[in-house]
Amino acid sequence: MTARNRGPQERGVIVLAGEDSNDCRIVAEIVRQHHPELGNARLVEISDKARLKTATGPELTARIRTIVGKARGRALRAKGPLVGLVIHEDLDGCTDAEYTRIRANVAGALSRESPCNSALALAAWESEAWLLLFPDAFPAVRPKWKVPAQLRGRDTGTLRSPKEELKRRLGSPAFRESDGPKVAEQARSLGLLASDPTGTNRSYKDFVQEVGQWSAVAGPRHRRR
Repeated sequence: MTARNRGPQERGVIVLAGEDSNDCRIVAEIVRQHHPELGNARLVEISDKARLKTATGPELTARIRTIVGKARGRALRAKGPLVGLVIHEDLDGCTDAEYTRIRANVAGALSRESPCNSALALAAWESEAWLLLFPDAFPAVRPKWKVPAQLRGRDTGTLRSPKEELKRRLGSPAFRESDGPKVAEQARSLGLLASDPTGTNRSYKDFVQEVGQWSAVAGPRHRRR
């Protein structure tokens, strides 16, 4: 049966796992932009408060297996095969040597345990730092918003508490966490996500590269033991 003839129940499901829905929705826009062949796959969310960045060894494996189990269940409810899994977690730190260590540890475990294409959205400092890479998306959400020069064109992975910086510096009305997905949506709609970012953030680049390497036909795979 060709993809064109598949019924709605056979649409692939990409699960976004994270502690906060706003973060998941930001990540969803990036996946839509950078997946090589998203097709008609459905993006759905699950809430998971498990902290992966502080876990190692069997504990990390167990936490990821729990998320995978939830993702399988969510895909089953969506009546489609699980073809992609993205786990979001704020680093609450900068892109330094500790970031490199944590990402290698968690991403490696996720790759081993995931039954499908997977990616780790480990945002340094937090997902708002990724939004700052696309400053022209902010006034598309609120015309009076303007990202100041101090926050433009810099390494946002070294910026502490970018959410608070946005609240203080962006303008009126004050930035809220629920505005993040709207900014990400405008960044994709305006073609900003498809262009080079204004500034750098290694954690964003790592995530985009990982998603870009997903199989064009995102089918389930057997987990290696």
